[in-house]
Amino acid sequence: MARLHGSKARERLSTVHPDLARVIGRAAILSDVNIAVLEGVRSLERQRKLLASGATKTLRSRHLPHARDGLARAVDIAPVVDGEVRWDWPLYHRLAAVVKNAAVQENVPVEWGGDWRTFKDGPHWQLPW
Repeated sequence: MARLHGSKARERLSTVHPDLARVIGRAAILSDVNIAVLEGVRSLERQRKLLASGATKTLRSRHLPHARDGLARAVDIAPVVDGEVRWDWPLYHRLAAVVKNAAVQENVPVEWGGDWRTFKDGPHWQLPW
């Protein structure tokens, strides 16, 4: 059984809508690799910097705090192997299968950035618009 990795994982996950947080928590239980929670909610200033650097293509991000509750509708996660966050796509595909399974178990629809046609984003998970 894997787990959420790092001292900030639960804190970051607490900034995400409870449905999505529940899916990631379930995925951590189901996964055979640990999961790092890279980012939940982010400021508009950070989103602008990411846009300027090419790391995102929009200012209309699900990471921005929702007006109603201040929570993000997106989370960035990464697989952790031997204590290190990994960026290789085969691991993201493996983790995606686990998160999608967790979403079905939790009855929560999710979208994965790795499934997007353009600008594939392996770490990104979000609730649909």
